Amino acid sequence: MTRHPTIVIKLGTSSIVEETSHEPLLVTLSVIVKTATTLRRNGYRVVIVSSGAIGIALYQMRLAKRPKALPQVQALAAIGQSRLMGLWDQLFDRIGQPVAQILLTRNDIADRTQYLNAQNTFAELLHMGVIPIVNENDTLSVSEINFGDNDTLSAITAAMVQADYLFLMTDVDCLYTKNPRHFADAQPIEVVENVAELEADVSSAGSALGTGGMSTKIVAARLATAAGVTTIITRSSKPDNISSIVRVLEAERAARRLSSTHINGQRHDSSTASAATTPGAEPASVALTDVPLHTRFLPSSKPIGDRRFWILHGLATHGIVYIDPGAARALADNAGLLPAGVIDAEGNFGQQECVKLVEAQRPNPGQQGTKSAASPSQDIDSSVREIGRAIVTYSAIEIKRIAGIKSTDIENVLGYADSEYIALRENIALLGAGERVSRPQTPTTSLAAGRIISVTQGDGGYAEG
Repeated sequence: MTRHPTIVIKLGTSSIVEETSHEPLLVTLSVIVKTATTLRRNGYRVVIVSSGAIGIALYQMRLAKRPKALPQVQALAAIGQSRLMGLWDQLFDRIGQPVAQILLTRNDIADRTQYLNAQNTFAELLHMGVIPIVNENDTLSVSEINFGDNDTLSAITAAMVQADYLFLMTDVDCLYTKNPRHFADAQPIEVVENVAELEADVSSAGSALGTGGMSTKIVAARLATAAGVTTIITRSSKPDNISSIVRVLEAERAARRLSSTHINGQRHDSSTASAATTPGAEPASVALTDVPLHTRFLPSSKPIGDRRFWILHGLATHGIVYIDPGAARALADNAGLLPAGVIDAEGNFGQQECVKLVEAQRPNPGQQGTKSAASPSQDIDSSVREIGRAIVTYSAIEIKRIAGIKSTDIENVLGYADSEYIALRENIALLGAGERVSRPQTPTTSLAAGRIISVTQGDGGYAEG
């Protein structure tokens, strides 16, 4: 069966329009269109995640800068989105490539049925040879239901379509060991083997038009690589680099498959053995010759499944369920969550809503402390850690009443028993080592693997150590 690799290309507003005049960057866009169409005609499946609706609207409405009031932003999104899609359609139509528009919010994928419908739509469009163009539906989005930035949206899209590659196009070539504008000895970071080692330190949030920066690209890389997607940061002003990079990476992948076949057949020599020591993995030692400068984030060797990814990154949480270490170990062994392992619940969530699972130590029997509505878990040990997410069978009020009891006693306490489990195993998704959820937290700088990784939008990403 012929394999059709899938490529997701994410373009920020600064790649679509000029930052000061807001005029569309037609030369860059034309090269992107040619690159995407050539890839598709060469057998690749291509998805574009495109920002730029508000930037296009600023140009159309002759406004100097992006407004701050949400209704104004949403109005501009409504104005610009049709113009943006019309621009893409016009450019692709010139070379006979059909495109489709897909607008998403978190609400669209929070429901499992809608998530699967979106997946099916993507699959059918790609099967038809269409290039889907994805954007967040900013006209409807509010903070509670938005993705935060299109970097996160692109990572979730890449996971939905089971992409092979995610390209995050930006205004720098790659990450650097130091700020290349200030240090002549700055070296490019071509391969990141474990994105969990990176913590972003952002001095700028990105362009004046966009919402993202380099930190959001690292968050996106963390999400995508967890789903098994090779993620690349490269310069948006040189979109034809995408083809060159893909060509080299696909050649490496073909060489690994050949080497793996030779090893399985007990036929290999020294020239192939080193590249095939870990069949199916992306070796960091492979030399990237004749390839444009970029940073490549290697995919996880154990990518998470589709449903687990959806629970972790597609759903908003509505509260917390605190569990003891014994329950955490049971969940790690693929058990469901029983009330006996639950310490407490926090929040006002209902049945079948998503919550954070937080491991904590049970309070000592003699420990003083009275729970209150304002701080329902104030007597729980402060050394807690989030271990995953779950869709719960019972509400917060119900979980508080049955926490710590045996499943056989649920009916005696509540007067009914919908399930013996607080959360069924299929509705639990645990975080892997170093893995985080999709909403960006306040970035920090941390010591990781003996070096501090620091990233600055505009100056390029750089690591000091």
